Amino acid sequence: MLLSEQCYKKIDRELAKYPADQRQSAVMASLAHAQVELGWLSPETMQELADYIRMPAIAVQEVATFYNMYNLKPLGKHKITVCTNLPCALSGGERAAHHLKEKLGIDYRDTTADGAFTLMEGECMGACGDAPVMLVNNHRMCSFMSNDKIDALVEELKK
Repeated sequence: MLLSEQCYKKIDRELAKYPADQRQSAVMASLAHAQVELGWLSPETMQELADYIRMPAIAVQEVATFYNMYNLKPLGKHKITVCTNLPCALSGGERAAHHLKEKLGIDYRDTTADGAFTLMEGECMGACGDAPVMLVNNHRMCSFMSNDKIDALVEELKK
């Protein structure tokens, strides 16, 4: 088993939300719990989840590959996703991305040599009025990201 007993307890709580014949409805939350625990979703992890949820492994993989919040390879400790959808891009997103690339010394889809940061490009995060917007590790939304705020975020995450 790749996943801990604690992770399976969380998955069981997700499964309990749905009728027994609709267990597959918990796949997205189950993938998220597995990713939080392991950092990414290997083919073996997806197979383990498929067996547990009792759905075809290909169906689990289809969900994991469709949504960009799932990591299908090991990434840095902190994944920073910059919204580059048009409203954000026109409202400072491109500038913020450039500053972050310079600061970290990497481009999109790269990880810093120390394994601390991975930089990703993202689509709309539903906060166009707060541009530029970044998402840290899929859970923390950062808005109005000036160069100073970007610098402070990177320093905070390094600690």
